[in-house]
Amino acid sequence: MEERPGDNVPGDERPRDHVPDEPRDHVPEEDLASTREPSEFEEHIKSKTTWLRLLFMIIFVFLYGLSRFVVLAVVVLQFFWVLFTGETNEKLKTFGQSLATYTYQLIRYLTYNSDSRPFPFDDDWPSTVAPPL
Repeated sequence: MEERPGDNVPGDERPRDHVPDEPRDHVPEEDLASTREPSEFEEHIKSKTTWLRLLFMIIFVFLYGLSRFVVLAVVVLQFFWVLFTGETNEKLKTFGQSLATYTYQLIRYLTYNSDSRPFPFDDDWPSTVAPPL
């Protein structure tokens, strides 16, 4: 190995094959990770509102499934009411309309077409007036 100037400086205990220190403006990667800005992806992944929405979506998927069974019950009851009396039951008809509106609100929330959480969280039970299409 060839000697270079400054290799045998008195009091210098560096080994001969020592790599010079990194420049002062160099920041090790570990330090860079703590100082860099989080990416958009990381911000979205760590977003509490997104995870909270997932929790509500799970609840609303369950309520949507439940509402399908209730709609089926209303359909069957209304059919037999008409079969035996010849006219519709106004209370079932009104409840069916409000249930249809509620199901519509659930689907709008689940598909991100609305940020308003349906009953029982942010909104009241829907009125009997059909929403505009």
